[in-house]
Amino acid sequence: MAGYISDDNRKVTTHRLIEMKKRGEKISMLTSYDYTTAQIVDGAGIDVILVGDSASNVMAGNVTTLPITLDQMIYHGKSVVRGVKRALVIVDMPFGSYQGNELEGLSSAIRIMKESHADALKMEGGEEIIPTVKRIISAGIPVMGHLGLMPQSINKYGTYAVRAKDNDEAEKLIRDAHLLEEAGCFGLVLEKIPAELATRVAKELTIPVIGIGAGSGVDGQVLVVTDMLGMTNGFRPRFLRLYADLNEIMTSAIGRYVEDVKSGDFPNEKEQY
Repeated sequence: MAGYISDDNRKVTTHRLIEMKKRGEKISMLTSYDYTTAQIVDGAGIDVILVGDSASNVMAGNVTTLPITLDQMIYHGKSVVRGVKRALVIVDMPFGSYQGNELEGLSSAIRIMKESHADALKMEGGEEIIPTVKRIISAGIPVMGHLGLMPQSINKYGTYAVRAKDNDEAEKLIRDAHLLEEAGCFGLVLEKIPAELATRVAKELTIPVIGIGAGSGVDGQVLVVTDMLGMTNGFRPRFLRLYADLNEIMTSAIGRYVEDVKSGDFPNEKEQY
């Protein structure tokens, strides 16, 4: 297998992530939404692939994550799983598929697992979703929690600003993190919160804590793959590091293709039958 972990081709599991936290090995996580990208991301040695509901934004062009449906998440999940050999694949449960109804949440979770063949699910929320989290885990389905900035609740927040800066919200986040661990979650994502708070949560929990805009004191990091590759033109939050500028590379390549077609240079004699 290509990538920096060429000597370790074992399938990543939820148990292995907890082992990684115990020995202080950082966990790498990226999103993917399609077969081709997932193959590349997995081959490069990533530990965890998140089939995020951010597909609503980067794949479908929606302003928020709210419009994406359960069927669409299953489609993206199934496409990603087909391209992965090593990474743990986690699928986001979309907005409206689990909030407020334990049985509906369980039904949604079972559908995702049966139809996508994913390894685990991720859910946004704390105390208010604990009964549903427990119900899903009791069915043998691994669940990762998500606290801090929760995009599915963006209409409640009204802003994408940093969360949990005041004491009350910070204390609730800490309490919710412990509740999610006690409920049986195998891991937790913390999005866009103060680094000091994220470090405290990671130290207090025995399960892995993955950050996005949550500083370096957590157990791993996650980014949206199209953001870190520079495909999402103009999106440059503080927590994002660009590892490529595919927007420029792809635009240039496609522009050259257009020129070659218009000029009659493509296809040449060697490129036809």
